[in-house]
Amino acid sequence: MVLLGPNGAGKTTLLRILATLTKHDAGSVTVNGFDAAAQGELVRQTTGAVLHSHMLYADLTARENLRFFARLCRISDPERRILEAAERMQVAHRLDDRVRSLSHGLAKRVALARALLHAPRLLLLDEAEAGLDQPALKLLDGVLDEHKRDGRAVVMTTHQVERGLEQADRVVVISHGRVVLDRPRSEVTNGEVTVALGVSGELTA
Repeated sequence: MVLLGPNGAGKTTLLRILATLTKHDAGSVTVNGFDAAAQGELVRQTTGAVLHSHMLYADLTARENLRFFARLCRISDPERRILEAAERMQVAHRLDDRVRSLSHGLAKRVALARALLHAPRLLLLDEAEAGLDQPALKLLDGVLDEHKRDGRAVVMTTHQVERGLEQADRVVVISHGRVVLDRPRSEVTNGEVTVALGVSGELTA
């Protein structure tokens, strides 16, 4: 699912709620069959997230960050999984470098490796393509394709509307915290998305 909307529409807030990083004010939130308020740990164990901040400890190495996350998620055989995820994102050669020494793009790759480490049923990506070069974008596209083939879910935001529509099975547009469009990709035209994005007078494209 691609989640589109102008700046301030609530996209990041929604993803943070789904990742249990922000509490919802009203209603209920169920993620992977778990109540986000009462079963947050189970939500986190079955969800991977890459948000605006890479959420890595700058003074630790990439490997130490991944080990810490592996312990949080109680991953068995963590060293093998760490190497597999690092190789998948092509950062295995930088595993023993401190995060603060990595470029923004490399740190984003490590964050993606962390999000994939426990084979999550749901992957949350908040403008994950930001700061990635073309080779890294191809890696990200491969990750999305794999999730789709495996029957796992992705909720992603992007300011690159055309790119988002190319990846999406479902399109949701929100404005001022409200859904203004929610349809399967096959049933919505690019023009309809553009109109929906312009509801608030701010076009994101």
